[in-house]
Amino acid sequence: MSAPLILGIESTCDETGVALVRGRELLGDVTATSMDEYARFGGIIPEIASRAHLEAFVPTLDAALERAGVGLEEIDAIAVCAGPGLIGSLTVGISAAKALAASLGKPVYGVNHVIGHLAVDELVDGPLPDRFIGLIVSGGHSSILSIRDIATDVVELGGTLDDAAGEAFDKVGRLLGLPYPGGPHVDRRSRAGDREAIRFPRGLAAAKDRERHRYDFSFSGLKTAVARYVESLEGGGREVPVDDICAAFSEAINDSLTAKAVAACLDTGCRTLVIGGGFSANSRLRELAAERCEAAGIALRIPPLRYCTDNGAQIAALGAAAMRAGVEPSPLDFAPDSGMPLDTIVARSR
Repeated sequence: MSAPLILGIESTCDETGVALVRGRELLGDVTATSMDEYARFGGIIPEIASRAHLEAFVPTLDAALERAGVGLEEIDAIAVCAGPGLIGSLTVGISAAKALAASLGKPVYGVNHVIGHLAVDELVDGPLPDRFIGLIVSGGHSSILSIRDIATDVVELGGTLDDAAGEAFDKVGRLLGLPYPGGPHVDRRSRAGDREAIRFPRGLAAAKDRERHRYDFSFSGLKTAVARYVESLEGGGREVPVDDICAAFSEAINDSLTAKAVAACLDTGCRTLVIGGGFSANSRLRELAAERCEAAGIALRIPPLRYCTDNGAQIAALGAAAMRAGVEPSPLDFAPDSGMPLDTIVARSR
């Protein structure tokens, strides 16, 4: 008997993603994005994003079904992001999922979008280990998780106290006059710079912070340090070395992320680190994580670049994991939760 066929729907921000997964096999995955519409604003406009989801959903669904070679009637369950995310964007995806579930008579799982960033790795490297540490890095989240079961047992060990890593990259990119979104451009420029040319601060690295904030991050002070550095150069009429600033800034972020994630593995006895989220596409993060995990004897799993940004495959993968674990579907009255806690994997009644 074949594994259930799961339809995954992603709509947390500006990507409309639809995918079909059977077991741990991805059959079809299509994503539509409205990213280009926000370049002139320097950030996402929630109302525009919501309208874009409305316009894109049906064509994206049709394209995913065609790519997978299946019909709606073959679907066994529907998974949809219930949060965290923009409330309007979430509402569009959830409304579509509930309508499909009701019309097809199939169960619906309102799943945690952030946990999906880790679950998607099962579609690439097979089953996740029984116990591992997850590092979530994105525009809105920078968190270290202790996971015993991706579908039932997730505990947040620590997270950012202010800006997330991706958010900090975008803000520094804007400060340096780079195009939106800043993250990929800062990463690209950093590869041409000297990461040792400037020593920017590592937040919460002081001895006084290590006990209370051992697995927490703080990047707002780093962002301010970059701003002050640029102001001092410009005020003195000196050239701003953009490549070196990008390299040193990137090093400060990635040093903190990887050092604390590896420390969490060693402290808990976990031998696997899984990294997910949009910022996991960052080249220096991947390089430094690989170096530190190898030195510590820790297995590192990071999904390919195509799965780093928001996509329907991550939602379908987590829905499939929930079904395998025997998790009850969400009731049809579950609501979008823009601040869905990371220990909530499947949504319940409002």
